[in-house]
Amino acid sequence: MPLMPAKVKFRKSHRGVNRGVAQRGQNVSFGEYGLQAMEHCWLSNKIIEAARIAITRTMKRRGKVWIRIFPHKSYTKKPLETRMGKGKGPVEGWVAVIKPGTVMFELDGVPFGIAQQALRLAATKMPIKTKLIARHNH
Repeated sequence: MPLMPAKVKFRKSHRGVNRGVAQRGQNVSFGEYGLQAMEHCWLSNKIIEAARIAITRTMKRRGKVWIRIFPHKSYTKKPLETRMGKGKGPVEGWVAVIKPGTVMFELDGVPFGIAQQALRLAATKMPIKTKLIARHNH
């Protein structure tokens, strides 16, 4: 079951602009370590799920993982080789809007080395630069 909203008020959304830095969600709030975005992007539900799987497999069922982002925004795409006009294309997928400073994943209950390895693996799945942050400096 892919990550997507159960119900939305409007099926198709505007693209919007993704400027500025995160106004909230830029601190490690739940766990001990976090993966923080350094750039703007749209993260698809597939990328979020791939990163989650990479983290949980590295942690080997120890500790706890928090996913701090959710793909609320739908994006549309017109079929290939279609002429202009005839309205907006069908919904292609769901994305989370990411701004610099957003903490995307948090971990707790594992040593620093394992957390570092898990978040580094998750970072390789991301299309943006990220950094590992800790609640308390080591």
